[in-house]
Amino acid sequence: MSLVPRIIAVAVLFLICTPSLDAKPAKAKALPAPTTDDCLACHSDPEATRGDGKPLGRDLGKFAASIHGQGGLACTDCHADLATAELPHGEKLARVDCATCHSDTAEKHAGSVHKAQSCTGCHGVHDILPASDPASRTAHANVPATCESCHKQPPGPAGRGKSIKDGFHVGKVLAEYGESAPVCSTCHGAHDILPPKDKRSPMHHDQVAATCGTCHSDVQETWDKSIHAQMIASGRNAATCSDCHAVHGILGTEEMPRWRVAATQECSTCHASKANTYRDTFHGKASSLGYERVATCSDCHGNHAIRPKADPASMVSAQNRVATCQKCHPGTGENFAAYDPHADPHDRERNPVLFYATMFMKALLGGTFAFFGLHTALWAPRSLKDRRARRAAHAPKQPTSGDDEGGRA
Repeated sequence: MSLVPRIIAVAVLFLICTPSLDAKPAKAKALPAPTTDDCLACHSDPEATRGDGKPLGRDLGKFAASIHGQGGLACTDCHADLATAELPHGEKLARVDCATCHSDTAEKHAGSVHKAQSCTGCHGVHDILPASDPASRTAHANVPATCESCHKQPPGPAGRGKSIKDGFHVGKVLAEYGESAPVCSTCHGAHDILPPKDKRSPMHHDQVAATCGTCHSDVQETWDKSIHAQMIASGRNAATCSDCHAVHGILGTEEMPRWRVAATQECSTCHASKANTYRDTFHGKASSLGYERVATCSDCHGNHAIRPKADPASMVSAQNRVATCQKCHPGTGENFAAYDPHADPHDRERNPVLFYATMFMKALLGGTFAFFGLHTALWAPRSLKDRRARRAAHAPKQPTSGDDEGGRA
């Protein structure tokens, strides 16, 4: 072969075998996301441990029975950072973002009092079950136990610090009637729980009656006409459901006699002066001894429909006072009903006769003590002088020196 053809052949081979200068190196193929089987290669071994000795094994039966397992979700659907990780992955994983699938719920949770808490605290981790499943942590009957895993109730007066399990709603109604009984989420909400001081919260003081009214609509309708409801509506502070019935330790109707005896204590938190004058009466003395068949605040004033005395519909108005007394004292009349159950010896406007009689008795008592105190003080020197004289008169005589010499003679 001549030289020229050889040069041409070499040039062709060079062009064929040498890569183009403009060609870019081929990208490495991305690793496929680990499958659930890939994850289970380690996490299904109950004896497998991490470098720090913590177990790697997971209860596959619980995950398979969970709502995520039943829905066919893969591990990387929740643990998104593992989708591009090389196995074995690092020990610390990114926090699972439930909002990927539950965006509406996550938005509510982000504005709630629990925003710093993760979803797993209430729902679980790999064993999450739907709320309709009786074994779920968020099943209606299990909500109180789930909430109390964090919210342990401290001791408190009048049932306010008691566990919700001690109250009528959960302790009795839930056990007997199931789904129709109120639990924590019924009153507080679920994912959008707000602190009670927030006016948007259903447990804000001004909203409590409306919250209770979702079940007790007839009671709320009656309460809305009361002086307490009118005061709250006008922006003033007044008693609402939780102030009288407590929050978690609510008593049932079978406990009503015991509650009636303690009613004065409940009312006294706002009406201290009235409670003190009530305790001075026969009713108050008998009630303080534990007698249940004696009139307390609610017997005379009512319970949910308490109205001011000037209101003709009030149980203690001039028009209805006799009928109120006759509930316990049949046959009584106007004179009997004129009895003042809150007679205050310090209130001259309400009880002028009692006020001046009390002032007279105080003056008489003070004057008596002052007179006899002065008499005793003035008599004291003479009394001491007479006592000394009597002692001297009865003292034995001492023998004189002359008597001693005569005796010796």
